[in-house]
Amino acid sequence: MTRFLAFDLGAESGRAVVGHLDDDRLHLEEIHRFPNGPVQVLDSLYWDVLRLWSEIKQGLALAAKACGDSLVSIGVDTWGVDFGLLAADDTLLGNPYHYRDRRTDGMMDLAFEIVPRTTLYERTGIQFMQLNSLYQLLAMARAGSPLLAAARTFLNMPDLFNFWLSGRKVSEFTIATTSQCYDPRAGDWARDLVDRLGIPAHLFGEIVPPGTVLGTLLEAVAEETGCRPLSVIASAGHDTAAAVAAVPVAAAGAAARPPYIYLSSGTWSLMGVELTEPIINARSLAYNMTNEGGVYGTFRFLRNIMGLWLVQECRREWARAGDSLTYDDLTHLAAEAPPFGSLIVPGDSRFLPPGDMPARIQAFCRQTGQPVPESKGAIIRCVLESLALEYRWVAERLVEIVGHPLPTVHIFGGGSRNRLLNQFAADATGRTVITGPVEATAIGNLLVQAIALGYLANLDEGRALVRRSFPVETYEPHDTAAWDEAYERYRNLRSPQIT
Repeated sequence: MTRFLAFDLGAESGRAVVGHLDDDRLHLEEIHRFPNGPVQVLDSLYWDVLRLWSEIKQGLALAAKACGDSLVSIGVDTWGVDFGLLAADDTLLGNPYHYRDRRTDGMMDLAFEIVPRTTLYERTGIQFMQLNSLYQLLAMARAGSPLLAAARTFLNMPDLFNFWLSGRKVSEFTIATTSQCYDPRAGDWARDLVDRLGIPAHLFGEIVPPGTVLGTLLEAVAEETGCRPLSVIASAGHDTAAAVAAVPVAAAGAAARPPYIYLSSGTWSLMGVELTEPIINARSLAYNMTNEGGVYGTFRFLRNIMGLWLVQECRREWARAGDSLTYDDLTHLAAEAPPFGSLIVPGDSRFLPPGDMPARIQAFCRQTGQPVPESKGAIIRCVLESLALEYRWVAERLVEIVGHPLPTVHIFGGGSRNRLLNQFAADATGRTVITGPVEATAIGNLLVQAIALGYLANLDEGRALVRRSFPVETYEPHDTAAWDEAYERYRNLRSPQIT
């Protein structure tokens, strides 16, 4: 029996998942899970990258012990935009910063003074968010960072782990595109653009497509973990690209395949459509839509939405105050709270950094003349209803830009467990919502590995395998009139400045 190993690292946790094909199904086994999150040192936020590397090696050791010689490959996916810098001798120059670090405050406006906003979008097609790699690098350049001066190689997080696994320094396509340093029309780094911003263009190296076999697991890592010489594969390095690969839709062109919207639901909600070419025009710029790389010749035309981060931070704040509640507890409280008491705009910049999220939500409601939610249930319901209304806003923009109806929303990822939010999404958008698989990111990672090694012929075959292997759940919209009324309130709150 052949087995593949996927490491899926998210902003809140990571896990190692083994997949194998049997009885015309894909079977998963989670063999290692570990926490992840920011580490504050003085006024800066970092990732504990060496601990994450240690967790990867522990997962490798557990997989080697459980699977033996049946384990053939490994692939890593992570969140986007963050990166490590290597010196000339390949030493990692410091801990990678966390994308919520405040050093990027004001960097977008500074960038626009050097390169016009329209030019930046025309060249990269990427949504403007201050957390993008481009603005992180600009902050380092403007601060005269000695790390940037000493750096010779830029590697996004999955590429850094792939280098430590295989010894090969490359940038995988799907993760490279999240940086806002990539030109999707030219198919290469926008070197002249980063050079104008004072960012050394020599940092950016070879870009490889998802599914590239990088080589064999380094001997030292194999010896330490007890692994056989596995193939190290640059899978879909960006977690959303991996998840979209696992959307259980029929093959392109099949009569049973309706146009659909995908929604990766987790810390972030990423909502969009799968295309073969990027869309970079005045309307996509006006709506701040993004064009990120997908697998096998696709682009993910989407919008990043501040997702369940809002709930996660509320939960952390209440736990710090001594009230530890599970996510199920919070959802139950939200379901019992009165509907449409107050609304927020999830994209408001005050919600980006860590901190006292309940107080920030209450402050937003107070400043916009709405009732202030006091109970935990009212605060969480406010978040979930507001997210669902933002989903509607994005869905309408997608239909407007692509030019045809999109009647179905496929929701996957950890947030698809939240049945209340799933129903809200159906009600708010007036669309059929299909949820699952929950483990879409790990599944997509495994599919790309299996295709790379010839165990699956192509993505259509992989998606057919997903349809056979994992259940889905369907939600139909109801009570849409009440949501229509709430949406008018939401649109009035959503100022043009919140893009």
